[in-house]
Amino acid sequence: MKFNKYTLNLRKEGNYIISYNTKVAEIKNGELHKLDWNVGGMTTSPTTSKHINYAANELGLIVVK
Repeated sequence: MKFNKYTLNLRKEGNYIISYNTKVAEIKNGELHKLDWNVGGMTTSPTTSKHINYAANELGLIVVK
């Protein structure tokens, strides 16, 4: 699934939210759970946080760690 915003770098595949080809969150029990990830030594970024929060809002989910 593509979202209306961030169409090039954000999508939903099954229960996962994918940002820049990296699984960054998983939908479980009606919540969006952030996943641990590491790309080039980075484990967080403002863009990824924006993507996760946007996806949660669009899907009507609460973000949890």
